[in-house]
Amino acid sequence: MDRWYGREKGYGWREPKKPREPFKGKPQFTFEELYITPFTHERTTDQYGNVVYYPLPERNMTPSGVAVMDDYLQHLFAGKADIADFCARYNARTADLDSLVFLLTGMPNLEFRTRWQLTTADALLRYTKMAVADIAVRSGMGTRNNMYFIYEREFDQSPTERRDAIRQDGDLGRFAIR
Repeated sequence: MDRWYGREKGYGWREPKKPREPFKGKPQFTFEELYITPFTHERTTDQYGNVVYYPLPERNMTPSGVAVMDDYLQHLFAGKADIADFCARYNARTADLDSLVFLLTGMPNLEFRTRWQLTTADALLRYTKMAVADIAVRSGMGTRNNMYFIYEREFDQSPTERRDAIRQDGDLGRFAIR
């Protein structure tokens, strides 16, 4: 008997979902192979000692060669986190995208997307003076409050504390977005 509704287990009862089994085999891509950096220029000094920003090598905006996956990576790169909106463009279910990401990377989509957001946010925190609210939008976390709670969950630090922890001498301004 169900202790809340007094029903037998068979009527209106579902067993909880089992966690997904780990990926068997070798994933086709690592996260690092698919990640697209937000930066376009790197700071260097010229022969006269002047600080100059040179363009980074051309970014590969289609690293997987799979059209839907590359569109998804560009969706994340643009700071958009709404998966349902992305799937609607292809008339697909979110479960379809979850399966695609899992098959190509060996990671569940939620883990992949969170890692993308954290990697982008960490880079922006470390190398720029951008406000935390702007970083939250650019990384796809949405709001400063969302970013705060994600960072507390993942690192036991606020984004500002994380900025102080990861920034090293010479990091500020090392890369730029133009």
